[in-house]
Amino acid sequence: MRGMTQAIDPRLRRDLRASVADGASYSLMVGLGETYLPAFAIAVGLGQVAAGLVAAVPVVLGAVIQLISPYAVQRLGSLRRWVVLCAATQALSFVPLLLTALGWLPAVQSSAWTAAAVVYSTATLYWAAGMGTGPAWNTWMNRLIPARRRATFFARRSRFTHGCVLVGLVAGGLALHATAHGRHELATFGAIFAAAAVFRLLSARFLAMQSEPRQDLDNHRHVPPGELMQRTRHRADGRLLAYLLAIQLATYVAAPYFTPYMLKQLHQSYAQYMLLTAVSYVVKVASAPLAGRIAAHFGARRLLWLGGLAVIPLPWLWTLGDSPAYLAFLQVLAGLAWGAHELAALLLFFETIPEEERTSVLTTYNLLNAVAQVAGALLGGGLLHWLHESHAGYMVLFATSTLGRALTVVLLARVTLEQPHPTPLATGSIAVEPAGGSIERPILASIAQEASETREAP
Repeated sequence: MRGMTQAIDPRLRRDLRASVADGASYSLMVGLGETYLPAFAIAVGLGQVAAGLVAAVPVVLGAVIQLISPYAVQRLGSLRRWVVLCAATQALSFVPLLLTALGWLPAVQSSAWTAAAVVYSTATLYWAAGMGTGPAWNTWMNRLIPARRRATFFARRSRFTHGCVLVGLVAGGLALHATAHGRHELATFGAIFAAAAVFRLLSARFLAMQSEPRQDLDNHRHVPPGELMQRTRHRADGRLLAYLLAIQLATYVAAPYFTPYMLKQLHQSYAQYMLLTAVSYVVKVASAPLAGRIAAHFGARRLLWLGGLAVIPLPWLWTLGDSPAYLAFLQVLAGLAWGAHELAALLLFFETIPEEERTSVLTTYNLLNAVAQVAGALLGGGLLHWLHESHAGYMVLFATSTLGRALTVVLLARVTLEQPHPTPLATGSIAVEPAGGSIERPILASIAQEASETREAP
C-alpha cells in the first residue's frame, strides 16, 4: 500500500491509510461473521428452510430501513457521523448472537420460535446498518479521494480487502471444524461473532479518523423506486434493470438453501463447507482481471451474455453428483460465471447513470434487488417445505432455479446497452455465498473521472 501514499498531502495520506484499515477490518468481519450466520441458525435448531431464509428475508428488511439514510445524513449534517453510527450499530448487532451462543439467553434454548426471532432480528439490524452506510459512504469517498487517485487507490484497496474476507472465512471455518459436534461448538460460534464485532468496531474507529470535506449535501438527485421501475419500459438501462431483477429472483429460488443442503443433506464438515465456499470466492475475485480484459476487448454487453448463459445450468449441475472433487469443480465454474456476470452488470448499469444520480440509484437498486431476492427465497422455501425438506426436494429446487434462469434469456435479449470502452470499477464484498462467490457492493467513487467526462462530452 506504500505506493499509494507517497508524495501526497499528509492529511490525505492519513485518510488513505485509515480507509485501507477500515476496509480490512470490515472485510474480516464479513468473512468471520455474516458468512456463518446460516450455519449458526442450523446449529441452534432452526429448520433448513428457516436457516436458508435468514440469508434473504433480513436483507429486504434492511434495504427498506436503509431508505432513511439520506434523511439521517441531513439530520446529522454529516456523512461521516452517519456512517460511523451505522458501523457501530452493525458491530453491536452481533451481541445477541454472542449471548445466544454462550447460553446466556435461556429462552432461546427452550424455544425454536425464540431462537428464530433472535437470529432474524439480529440479521435485520445487521443488514439495515450495513446497507445504510453504503450510499453515504460512496458519496463521502467521492468527495474525500481526489479524482485522479480514485481508480488506482480503490482497485488496490479492493484486492487487499478481498484477501481479508478470505482470511476471515478460513479462520472461522477452521475454528468451527475443530469444535464441531462437541459441547464447545456453540461457544466457538460465539467467539467468531465476538471477533467479528471487534473488527467492525475497529472499522468504525478508522472511519472516524478520516476527514470529511465540507460540501453541499443536496447536490445529488433523488431517483424514487417508481421512476427507476418506469425506466424498464422506456430506457435501455431500465431493460437492463428488469433482466438483473429477474435473474436475481430465479437465482434466489435456490441460492439461500445451498448452506442447509451442504450441512444437513450432504453432512459436510465445517472445513469442507468453508473450502467449497472459499473456492468460488477466490476464483471469482481472481478472475476479475480476465473478465475486465474480455469486457475491454469485446464490450461489456458480450461479457454479460457470456456470464448470463454460464450461470443458467449451475444449480442443475448440483443434481448430478456430490463428491468433494466434483463440487469443487462446480465452484470453480460458479466463480468464473458469476464473476463475469456481475462485473458486466456493474459496468453497464452504474457507468451509464449520471454521477449526480448514482448514490440515489444505488439505494433504490439495493431495495429492488433485495425484494427480488426475498421473492425468490420465499418461493424456493415454500417449495422445499412442501417437499418436506427432503433430498429430492432440493433436486426439484435446483432444477426450478435453472429453469427460471433460462427464462431470463428473453429479458437478456432486450438489453441493448453497451460500454465499448468500460473503465475499472472496484467493489467490496458485503457477503459471501456458498454457490455464488459473494455479494459485491460497487464503489462508485472508483469510476474514473475521465470516463464520466467522456460520456458527458457533446
